[in-house]
Amino acid sequence: MALKIFNTLSGEKEIFTPLTAGEVRMYVCGVTVYDSSHVGHARSLITFDVIFRYLKFSGHRVEFVRNFTDVDDKIINKANEEKVSCENITERFIEEYYRDGEMLGLLRPSVEPRATLHIPEIIALIQRLEAKELAYRVDGDVYFPVQAFAGYGKLARKKIEELEAGARVEVDERKKSPLDFALWKSSKPGEPTWESPWGPGRPGWHIECSAMSTKYLGQPFDIHGGGRDLMFPHHENEIAQSEGAFGQPLARYWIHNGLLTVNGEKMSKSLGNYFTIQEILEEHDPTALRHLFMGSHYRSPMDFSQEALAEAGRATERIQETLDRLSAGAAKPGISPDAELMDAFRREMDDDFNTPRALALVFDEARALNRLLDEKKSEGVAGRAAALRSICDTLGLLQPGYLDRKKQRWLRKGLVTVREIENLIAERAAARKEKNWAEADRIRKQLHDKGIVIEDTPGGTLWKVK
Repeated sequence: MALKIFNTLSGEKEIFTPLTAGEVRMYVCGVTVYDSSHVGHARSLITFDVIFRYLKFSGHRVEFVRNFTDVDDKIINKANEEKVSCENITERFIEEYYRDGEMLGLLRPSVEPRATLHIPEIIALIQRLEAKELAYRVDGDVYFPVQAFAGYGKLARKKIEELEAGARVEVDERKKSPLDFALWKSSKPGEPTWESPWGPGRPGWHIECSAMSTKYLGQPFDIHGGGRDLMFPHHENEIAQSEGAFGQPLARYWIHNGLLTVNGEKMSKSLGNYFTIQEILEEHDPTALRHLFMGSHYRSPMDFSQEALAEAGRATERIQETLDRLSAGAAKPGISPDAELMDAFRREMDDDFNTPRALALVFDEARALNRLLDEKKSEGVAGRAAALRSICDTLGLLQPGYLDRKKQRWLRKGLVTVREIENLIAERAAARKEKNWAEADRIRKQLHDKGIVIEDTPGGTLWKVK
């Protein structure tokens, strides 16, 4: 079965055919680094991490570019509020972003360009647009005239007249149309600036992505992705300026993940439903967050709640426990993943990266394998275990240290310490040695009441968080 992708540009599922066989070039819009990344960012990051992983799993060599917007009004405002440089702000939040990504188990893209390091490419692209009469100057600013680009609105599927009527842009009488967008902004006091043919200033937001994607991937490239909130105007403007400059498509397939609400409302600090990635990972495992997002199709709108995340955590733990039971069989050399199970996984993922169906397959297989283990049956188990592990790895669910992370989150609550647990286990061992079963049972219950489950093994007593 061939991979089919829903292409926002056509509004249909299309068979994915890369421009170069065996190679995929993909650009995804990254974050503006002025604040901590939140769960809405996490959904997009995990969506495209899964797509990246699956394309690699399918045998493609993937050139994946995800940018940082490190010059923007929000960054400038934040720097002014804190009375520090813009660079101080961007470096701080890029570093935090990398910590979040590592915790979420994200694979690093091939290239992660920053807008401020690509000013020459941005200026050259604007000059190219000027030469084609697709840019005009106004007092040191440079704008793109949307009326001059015949295909404007094709991604949003709206005519210019409709877009102008509903435009939510600041009124600027200097512009030919309210939809015209800035390619270059003249410098203002206290802002970072660069020299240009139009005077000192800085780039507009949209031109940054066009310049960076073209530099690293050429034009056209295979896939352009991002959140649905970027479809208009950001991606629409990227198409206009890139295709206007080069006379050919920017990208062949456009992928947009659905928007995220929290408890049925738009996420907002004022509503108290705004969660950073760091805040969520203090209480929940990153694989639980990944599991939660994959439980809905990436294109669908999704509502986030702590209750749903907690349930996803419990489901993740069941998968982890199954993998732990299977670990000995899966580790045997020369075991090939079960072909039937791998084909079933490919069928689900080839249908526009259908992670809900892929997760259902994981759970069905985990239940079946647990039954076989309970019945002490071994025929075919090793191959199916290898397949299950491969599938979980491709989905990013196979992150080491799951149980250790759970222990650490529990211990941070201060209900019990490792020393207290070890002392109680030692006391219980002494009671068992003296055949004082009542005392041993009392200590087991005491630990259980503190949220600790113990298991007696030939190698000693192990403990975990229930």
